[in-house]
Amino acid sequence: MRERILRAVLRVIGASGVAGVTNRRIAAEAGVSLGSITYHFATQTELLREALLLFVREETARLAEFSRQRRGPVSVEQAAALVEQVVESTTFGREEIAPLELYIQAGRDPSLRDAAAKCFAAYDALARSVLRGLGVAEPARLAGPVVALVAGTQLRRLATGASGSTGVAEALTLLVRPG
Repeated sequence: MRERILRAVLRVIGASGVAGVTNRRIAAEAGVSLGSITYHFATQTELLREALLLFVREETARLAEFSRQRRGPVSVEQAAALVEQVVESTTFGREEIAPLELYIQAGRDPSLRDAAAKCFAAYDALARSVLRGLGVAEPARLAGPVVALVAGTQLRRLATGASGSTGVAEALTLLVRPG
């Protein structure tokens, strides 16, 4: 039931933002009693934090599975093209928009920052792993900029419907192999 509630939170946030999160609305969206919300989550902050952490667990598992499916050595260019493929294939349904809303809310509510930091730490770890596998010098130093590039591209796609004049693969290649 907790997971059903958390998924309802993500859908509500994706549709109406954090301001749309009320216990009544979450209960209706999840198809549970109003008391279930307060039984499982003592505060709205806990509800928001756990919804964000659910998203990041599933997202990192999805990305890790995607990278596991790609066996054998690949070049930086091939890896960048795969990242672009993942970025471009990401849809922006309500549950995918919700984490972006929650990251912004973490800027307003310091009690959510730990959960947001865990999300970005998971993305950084995945980026380090991929960069290390590619033999890139200083993968730890480049992981943050790689994550920022992908996150910024996704935000741009969400806001404008387009990725911009430089594709993700080209931008990643420039970042990893400047010159």
